[in-house]
Amino acid sequence: EIFNIESQLTSCPWEKSHQLLFLNINAKKLVPDDIPASNFVFLIDNSGSMDQPNRLPLLKEAFQLLVRNLREKDFVSIVTYGGGVNIALQPTSGKDKQKIIQAIEGLTAAGDTPGEEGLITAYRVARGSFISGGNNRIILATDGDFNVGITSDKELEDLVLRERVSKVSLTCLGVGMGNYKDSKIEGLAKKGNGNFAYLDNIREAEKYLITELAQNLYTVAKDVYLNVQFSPSLVKEYRLIGYENKMNALADSTSDLEGGEVGSGNGTTAIFEIVPSRLGLFKEASVTGTIASL
Repeated sequence: EIFNIESQLTSCPWEKSHQLLFLNINAKKLVPDDIPASNFVFLIDNSGSMDQPNRLPLLKEAFQLLVRNLREKDFVSIVTYGGGVNIALQPTSGKDKQKIIQAIEGLTAAGDTPGEEGLITAYRVARGSFISGGNNRIILATDGDFNVGITSDKELEDLVLRERVSKVSLTCLGVGMGNYKDSKIEGLAKKGNGNFAYLDNIREAEKYLITELAQNLYTVAKDVYLNVQFSPSLVKEYRLIGYENKMNALADSTSDLEGGEVGSGNGTTAIFEIVPSRLGLFKEASVTGTIASL
Protein backbone atom coordinates (compact mmCIF):
# COMPACT_ATOMS: atom_id res chain seq x y z
CA GLU A 1 0.00 0.00 0.00
CA ILE A 2 3.00 2.30 0.45
CA PHE A 3 5.06 1.57 -2.67
CA ASN A 4 4.55 0.75 -6.32
CA ILE A 5 7.41 -1.04 -8.09
CA GLU A 6 7.76 -1.25 -11.88
CA SER A 7 10.56 -2.88 -13.88
CA GLN A 8 11.86 -2.63 -17.42
CA LEU A 9 14.45 -4.77 -19.18
CA THR A 10 16.46 -3.46 -22.12
CA SER A 11 19.67 -4.06 -24.05
CA CYS A 12 23.01 -2.79 -22.78
CA PRO A 13 24.50 -0.22 -25.20
CA TRP A 14 28.14 -0.90 -24.26
CA GLU A 15 28.00 -4.72 -24.14
CA LYS A 16 25.62 -6.65 -26.40
CA SER A 17 25.72 -9.80 -24.28
CA HIS A 18 24.58 -7.86 -21.19
CA GLN A 19 21.21 -6.33 -20.33
CA LEU A 20 20.01 -3.40 -18.22
CA LEU A 21 17.27 -3.73 -15.63
CA PHE A 22 15.47 -0.59 -14.45
CA LEU A 23 13.54 -0.77 -11.16
CA ASN A 24 11.35 2.24 -10.46
CA ILE A 25 10.02 2.59 -6.92
CA ASN A 26 7.33 5.20 -6.18
CA ALA A 27 5.84 6.05 -2.81
CA LYS A 28 2.16 6.81 -2.47
CA LYS A 29 1.10 10.43 -2.66
CA LEU A 30 -0.80 11.79 0.30
CA VAL A 31 -4.06 13.53 -0.44
CA PRO A 32 -4.49 16.84 1.40
CA ASP A 33 -6.99 15.42 3.90
CA ASP A 34 -4.48 12.71 4.91
CA ILE A 35 -1.55 15.06 5.58
CA PRO A 36 -0.97 15.05 9.35
CA ALA A 37 -0.74 18.16 11.50
CA SER A 38 2.72 19.71 11.52
CA ASN A 39 4.89 20.97 14.35
CA PHE A 40 7.54 23.03 12.52
CA VAL A 41 10.47 24.68 14.25
CA PHE A 42 12.23 27.14 11.95
CA LEU A 43 15.87 27.19 13.11
CA ILE A 44 17.27 30.23 11.32
CA ASP A 45 20.90 31.30 11.20
CA ASN A 46 20.87 35.10 11.56
CA SER A 47 24.58 35.55 12.23
CA GLY A 48 26.66 38.25 10.54
CA SER A 49 27.60 36.02 7.59
CA MET A 50 23.91 35.81 6.64
CA ASP A 51 23.74 39.54 5.87
CA GLN A 52 23.70 39.10 2.08
CA PRO A 53 20.77 39.19 -0.37
CA ASN A 54 20.99 35.47 -1.19
CA ARG A 55 21.05 34.42 2.46
CA LEU A 56 18.81 35.81 5.24
CA PRO A 57 16.60 37.98 2.96
CA LEU A 58 16.05 34.96 0.67
CA LEU A 59 15.18 32.75 3.65
CA LYS A 60 12.74 35.29 5.05
CA GLU A 61 10.90 35.35 1.73
CA ALA A 62 11.03 31.55 1.44
CA PHE A 63 9.64 30.86 4.90
CA GLN A 64 6.79 33.29 4.29
CA LEU A 65 5.81 31.23 1.24
CA LEU A 66 5.58 28.17 3.46
CA VAL A 67 3.64 30.00 6.18
CA ARG A 68 0.95 31.14 3.74
CA ASN A 69 0.15 27.48 3.04
CA LEU A 70 -0.19 26.40 6.67
CA ARG A 71 -3.45 25.13 8.11
CA GLU A 72 -5.03 25.92 11.46
CA LYS A 73 -3.85 22.58 12.88
CA ASP A 74 -0.21 23.30 11.94
CA PHE A 75 2.10 25.05 14.41
CA VAL A 76 5.28 27.04 13.89
CA SER A 77 8.01 28.07 16.32
CA ILE A 78 11.08 30.14 15.41
CA VAL A 79 14.52 29.77 16.96
CA THR A 80 17.38 32.00 15.78
CA TYR A 81 21.10 31.91 16.41
CA GLY A 82 23.37 34.87 15.74
CA GLY A 83 25.41 36.39 18.56
CA GLY A 84 23.32 34.16 20.84
CA VAL A 85 20.24 31.95 20.67
CA ASN A 86 16.76 33.39 20.81
CA ILE A 87 13.25 31.93 20.66
CA ALA A 88 11.77 34.49 18.29
CA LEU A 89 8.32 32.87 18.23
CA GLN A 90 6.63 30.46 20.60
CA PRO A 91 4.45 27.70 19.03
CA THR A 92 1.82 29.52 16.96
CA SER A 93 -1.11 28.10 14.97
CA GLY A 94 -1.14 28.39 11.21
CA LYS A 95 -4.34 30.42 11.48
CA ASP A 96 -2.23 33.30 12.90
CA LYS A 97 -0.25 33.73 9.71
CA GLN A 98 0.32 37.45 10.13
CA LYS A 99 1.88 36.93 13.57
CA ILE A 100 4.30 34.35 12.17
CA ILE A 101 5.16 36.52 9.16
CA GLN A 102 5.83 39.54 11.40
CA ALA A 103 8.26 37.45 13.47
CA ILE A 104 10.07 36.42 10.28
CA GLU A 105 10.15 39.97 8.91
CA GLY A 106 11.72 41.22 12.13
CA LEU A 107 14.84 39.07 11.80
CA THR A 108 18.18 40.81 11.25
CA ALA A 109 21.70 39.45 10.79
CA ALA A 110 24.53 40.07 13.27
CA GLY A 111 27.00 38.29 15.53
CA ASP A 112 28.77 34.94 15.62
CA THR A 113 27.27 31.51 14.91
CA PRO A 114 26.43 29.30 17.92
CA GLY A 115 24.94 26.50 15.82
CA GLU A 116 25.28 23.81 18.51
CA GLU A 117 23.25 25.79 21.05
CA GLY A 118 20.74 26.63 18.34
CA LEU A 119 20.19 22.94 17.55
CA ILE A 120 19.82 22.01 21.22
CA THR A 121 17.26 24.78 21.74
CA ALA A 122 15.32 23.88 18.59
CA TYR A 123 15.01 20.23 19.67
CA ARG A 124 13.85 21.33 23.12
CA VAL A 125 11.18 23.57 21.58
CA ALA A 126 10.10 20.80 19.18
CA ARG A 127 9.76 18.31 22.03
CA GLY A 128 7.73 20.81 24.04
CA SER A 129 5.17 21.21 21.23
CA PHE A 130 5.33 17.61 19.99
CA ILE A 131 2.24 16.42 18.08
CA SER A 132 1.61 12.71 18.54
CA GLY A 133 1.15 11.13 15.12
CA GLY A 134 2.04 14.42 13.47
CA ASN A 135 4.89 15.75 11.37
CA ASN A 136 7.39 17.01 13.93
CA ARG A 137 10.25 18.67 12.11
CA ILE A 138 13.04 21.22 12.58
CA ILE A 139 13.92 23.17 9.43
CA LEU A 140 17.48 24.42 9.79
CA ALA A 141 18.37 27.24 7.38
CA THR A 142 21.99 28.38 7.22
CA ASP A 143 25.03 29.16 5.09
CA GLY A 144 26.85 26.35 6.90
CA ASP A 145 29.08 28.51 9.10
CA PHE A 146 29.36 27.13 12.68
CA ASN A 147 32.03 28.96 14.68
CA VAL A 148 30.92 28.82 18.34
CA GLY A 149 30.62 25.67 20.47
CA ILE A 150 30.83 22.28 18.74
CA THR A 151 31.90 22.87 15.14
CA SER A 152 33.24 19.53 13.84
CA ASP A 153 31.04 17.48 11.51
CA LYS A 154 31.35 14.35 13.70
CA GLU A 155 30.38 16.07 16.96
CA LEU A 156 27.42 17.85 15.39
CA GLU A 157 26.21 14.61 13.80
CA ASP A 158 26.52 12.83 17.15
CA LEU A 159 24.39 15.57 18.72
CA VAL A 160 21.68 15.08 16.08
CA LEU A 161 21.84 11.29 16.50
CA ARG A 162 21.23 11.61 20.24
CA GLU A 163 18.26 13.91 19.64
CA ARG A 164 16.77 11.66 16.96
CA VAL A 165 15.14 9.44 19.59
CA SER A 166 12.68 12.28 20.20
CA LYS A 167 11.12 11.40 16.78
CA VAL A 168 11.74 14.95 15.58
CA SER A 169 13.12 15.08 12.01
CA LEU A 170 15.73 17.56 10.81
CA THR A 171 15.51 19.13 7.37
CA CYS A 172 18.38 21.40 6.30
CA LEU A 173 18.25 24.28 3.83
CA GLY A 174 21.54 25.72 2.57
CA VAL A 175 21.95 29.21 1.15
CA GLY A 176 24.85 31.31 -0.13
CA MET A 177 27.22 28.40 -0.65
CA GLY A 178 28.04 28.88 -4.32
CA ASN A 179 25.52 26.31 -5.58
CA TYR A 180 27.13 23.21 -4.10
CA LYS A 181 26.06 20.89 -1.31
CA ASP A 182 27.67 21.63 2.03
CA SER A 183 28.80 18.28 3.45
CA LYS A 184 28.23 19.41 7.04
CA ILE A 185 24.59 20.36 6.51
CA GLU A 186 23.83 17.39 4.27
CA GLY A 187 25.34 15.06 6.89
CA LEU A 188 23.22 16.58 9.64
CA ALA A 189 20.06 16.09 7.58
CA LYS A 190 20.87 12.41 6.98
CA LYS A 191 21.57 11.77 10.66
CA GLY A 192 18.42 13.67 11.59
CA ASN A 193 16.05 11.57 9.44
CA GLY A 194 15.47 14.52 7.16
CA ASN A 195 16.56 15.85 3.79
CA PHE A 196 18.75 18.59 2.36
CA ALA A 197 18.17 21.25 -0.26
CA TYR A 198 20.21 24.13 -1.59
CA LEU A 199 18.25 27.33 -2.31
CA ASP A 200 19.95 29.84 -4.57
CA ASN A 201 16.88 31.90 -5.49
CA ILE A 202 13.22 32.30 -4.64
CA ARG A 203 12.15 30.03 -7.53
CA GLU A 204 14.07 27.14 -5.97
CA ALA A 205 12.51 27.95 -2.60
CA GLU A 206 9.02 27.93 -4.12
CA LYS A 207 9.73 24.60 -5.81
CA TYR A 208 10.97 22.96 -2.61
CA LEU A 209 8.61 24.51 -0.04
CA ILE A 210 5.42 24.84 -2.11
CA THR A 211 5.34 22.74 -5.29
CA GLU A 212 7.12 19.73 -3.74
CA LEU A 213 6.10 20.42 -0.14
CA ALA A 214 4.45 17.06 0.55
CA GLN A 215 7.27 14.91 -0.76
CA ASN A 216 9.96 16.99 0.96
CA LEU A 217 8.41 17.59 4.37
CA TYR A 218 5.90 14.75 4.91
CA THR A 219 7.28 11.25 5.44
CA VAL A 220 5.23 8.21 4.41
CA ALA A 221 7.85 5.57 5.33
CA LYS A 222 10.92 5.53 7.58
CA ASP A 223 14.06 3.42 7.57
CA VAL A 224 13.42 2.11 4.06
CA TYR A 225 15.81 -0.02 2.07
CA LEU A 226 15.36 -2.18 -0.99
CA ASN A 227 16.74 -5.70 -1.20
CA VAL A 228 16.91 -7.16 -4.72
CA GLN A 229 17.57 -10.87 -5.19
CA PHE A 230 18.42 -12.44 -8.56
CA SER A 231 17.98 -16.10 -9.42
CA PRO A 232 21.50 -17.55 -10.02
CA SER A 233 20.08 -19.93 -12.61
CA LEU A 234 19.11 -16.94 -14.74
CA VAL A 235 21.58 -14.20 -13.77
CA LYS A 236 25.28 -14.96 -13.76
CA GLU A 237 26.50 -11.53 -12.62
CA TYR A 238 25.03 -8.13 -11.80
CA ARG A 239 26.16 -4.71 -10.68
CA LEU A 240 24.31 -1.68 -9.37
CA ILE A 241 24.89 1.44 -11.48
CA GLY A 242 25.04 4.77 -9.66
CA TYR A 243 24.88 5.70 -5.97
CA GLU A 244 28.30 7.37 -5.97
CA ASN A 245 27.82 8.83 -2.49
CA LYS A 246 27.14 5.36 -1.06
CA MET A 247 30.10 3.57 -2.67
CA ASN A 248 31.97 3.02 0.60
CA ALA A 249 28.87 1.72 2.39
CA LEU A 250 28.01 -0.65 -0.43
CA ALA A 251 31.59 -1.93 -0.62
CA ASP A 252 31.65 -2.71 3.12
CA SER A 253 29.58 -5.88 3.40
CA THR A 254 30.17 -6.02 7.17
CA SER A 255 28.25 -2.82 7.93
CA ASP A 256 24.52 -2.34 8.27
CA LEU A 257 23.03 0.05 5.74
CA GLU A 258 20.72 2.56 7.36
CA GLY A 259 17.38 2.92 5.63
CA GLY A 260 16.20 6.27 4.35
CA GLU A 261 13.09 8.36 4.92
CA VAL A 262 10.71 8.58 1.96
CA GLY A 263 8.38 11.50 1.39
CA SER A 264 4.91 11.60 -0.14
CA GLY A 265 5.06 10.89 -3.88
CA ASN A 266 8.84 10.42 -3.92
CA GLY A 267 10.33 8.04 -6.46
CA THR A 268 13.70 6.61 -7.37
CA THR A 269 15.10 4.35 -10.07
CA ALA A 270 17.75 1.69 -9.50
CA ILE A 271 19.64 0.47 -12.58
CA PHE A 272 21.39 -2.89 -12.75
CA GLU A 273 23.69 -4.19 -15.45
CA ILE A 274 23.24 -7.96 -15.58
CA VAL A 275 24.93 -10.86 -17.31
CA PRO A 276 22.33 -13.56 -18.12
CA SER A 277 23.32 -17.15 -17.35
CA ARG A 278 21.80 -18.22 -20.65
CA LEU A 279 21.12 -15.66 -23.34
CA GLY A 280 17.49 -15.39 -24.37
CA LEU A 281 16.22 -17.01 -21.17
CA PHE A 282 16.45 -13.94 -18.97
CA LYS A 283 13.10 -12.61 -20.12
CA GLU A 284 11.52 -15.18 -17.83
CA ALA A 285 13.52 -14.08 -14.77
CA SER A 286 11.72 -12.82 -11.72
CA VAL A 287 12.95 -10.05 -9.46
CA THR A 288 11.69 -9.79 -5.92
CA GLY A 289 11.91 -6.57 -3.95
CA THR A 290 11.55 -6.42 -0.20
CA ILE A 291 10.83 -3.12 1.53
CA ALA A 292 11.82 -3.47 5.16
CA SER A 293 11.11 -1.55 8.35
CA LEU A 294 8.17 0.53 7.16
